[in-house]
Amino acid sequence: MKINIFNSETEVLANLAEYFVTIANNAIVKKGRFSVALSGGSSPKKLYELLSSPSFKEKVDWQKVDFFFGDERYVPQTDSNSNYLMAKKALFEPLKIETAHIFAVDTSLKVDDAAEKYTAAITKYFAGEEMRFDLVLLGLGDNSHTASLFPFTEVLHDKTLSVKSVFLKDEQVYRITFTAALINLAHHVGFLVYGLDKAEAVYHVIEDKRNVENFPAQLIAPVDGEFQWFMDEAAAAELKQ
Repeated sequence: MKINIFNSETEVLANLAEYFVTIANNAIVKKGRFSVALSGGSSPKKLYELLSSPSFKEKVDWQKVDFFFGDERYVPQTDSNSNYLMAKKALFEPLKIETAHIFAVDTSLKVDDAAEKYTAAITKYFAGEEMRFDLVLLGLGDNSHTASLFPFTEVLHDKTLSVKSVFLKDEQVYRITFTAALINLAHHVGFLVYGLDKAEAVYHVIEDKRNVENFPAQLIAPVDGEFQWFMDEAAAAELKQ
């Protein structure tokens, strides 16, 4: 695990964007395509807007990039809370990404069926090879969740390489998420975290005693891949090491 700490949110985003470009281009040179699982939320939105800006949009052959979602809210794709809709507006539309390269969760199905169908789509994409994404992007909630791996949910103990539904009792809503096992198979995993409100969660995940029920992001530990954090000084404020 490598921890990268920058002075500001702007520097965090710029450096993660450069990291994205490097991994994408290396994968395209090596295999002709780049597979990435996107994260939802406000922080990644700024990253996607940067990647689709004039500063970065010419740095990647976007027609050789295949986009997936590490988790999704169980809402229609037209809902303002949809991770797909956010990525569509911030990334896909500005870059004119063809629909064949966008693998969205079909939230029109029953929630368990949507998770099973997404697992099947990923399995088909990798065509008998290991389901190893080139890059999985992750965020971190102030309750130490990542993707939709929330505290005290059954999915935390799921060892399968799959996508599962999750019911959040506090919010009375469903989510759909990669299992930790699927995330951990990736070639590269990158956390994007900034802001003082994330400092306590960062400490719990990186330095606190292992307690995955309370701090689910502790589950992220790539089996044979590179694992990097991109954060600002505010998010790193409570780290002791």
